[in-house]
Amino acid sequence: MAEEKPTAPGAGTEPPKLATAALKPQPPKAAAKPEPPKAPENEKGLQRRRDFVWYGCAALLLAGLATFIKIFFPRTLFEPKTRFTIGYPSDFGFGVDTKFQQAQRVWVCKGPQGIYVILAICTHLGCTPDWLATENLFKCPCHGSTYDSEGRNFAGPAPRPMARCHVELNAEGKIVVDKLKTYEAARFGDEGAYLPV
Repeated sequence: MAEEKPTAPGAGTEPPKLATAALKPQPPKAAAKPEPPKAPENEKGLQRRRDFVWYGCAALLLAGLATFIKIFFPRTLFEPKTRFTIGYPSDFGFGVDTKFQQAQRVWVCKGPQGIYVILAICTHLGCTPDWLATENLFKCPCHGSTYDSEGRNFAGPAPRPMARCHVELNAEGKIVVDKLKTYEAARFGDEGAYLPV
């Protein structure tokens, strides 16, 4: 009798088949792009505050620079000269000439006495009176002070006549007016208060 050889367990049986998919080589998977870490809400608020501070500092520096530059361009008022020429005596006819009222704030008047220049400042509160040729008088629009053609007050709150400016002839024969040197009513007859013609 033949002896049976002991067989190993699983001997004589076919080896188990592995799944074919597992044996095939797999292509490498593309690496997924990592998402940037999201900043927490606290960090976003902090960044906004930092930006605000930087913009504020930049605006402050620009304002300071503009102020510094402005120093080199000072504000100045250009006022008309207080001494100026108005022309030859023959340029003016009898009566009141308002040609220099806007630019120099004076009236050039020619009367029997000669040529004189009235400073166009009301003696009440400093307004500029208007010359009313039809009525032959000066009337202040502020409070109604009224002056005759020589600048003497006769109605309204003005306490005294309007002043006259110093007048003289230069070497060329032109009339020179000096608004810094004025004459009150008591001195209207003084030399310089009028120019005899």
